Amino acid sequence: MAAIPKVAPRTVPAVRPRLEVWLWAFMRVSGVLLIPLAFGHLAIMHVINNVHDINVCFVYQRWNVMFWWRVYDALLLFLAYIHGLNGLRYVIDDYVHHRGWNQRLKWISFVGGTLVIVIGAIALIGGVRITALPAGCPPLG
Repeated sequence: MAAIPKVAPRTVPAVRPRLEVWLWAFMRVSGVLLIPLAFGHLAIMHVINNVHDINVCFVYQRWNVMFWWRVYDALLLFLAYIHGLNGLRYVIDDYVHHRGWNQRLKWISFVGGTLVIVIGAIALIGGVRITALPAGCPPLG
């Protein structure tokens, strides 16, 4: 009988890099936080208010009555987008095995994601300008 060649057992590092641990934890925490944020958004925009009534006046009223709406929208934007980009990073790791392409796709997604988040932050901080409101918007108060 022929000798069976011995194969060295696969070794897994005992400690993952610190960034990977933080990204893993972020996926779990952001996923839990996104559930009430997303359902709250759907309830506000599609159940409580008619979709056809949502325009610049609606956003202006909502964002200027209470500052917390901007915080809510910012949390939803940042958590959802970073959660999605982190998931995309996992997908790239799973399916793109060529190291060069893997790194390129990760950098492209990182740069694109950063641009979208910066544009979203500018929109949230800038808000709706009073000069841009249509004539039919009701006054605040």
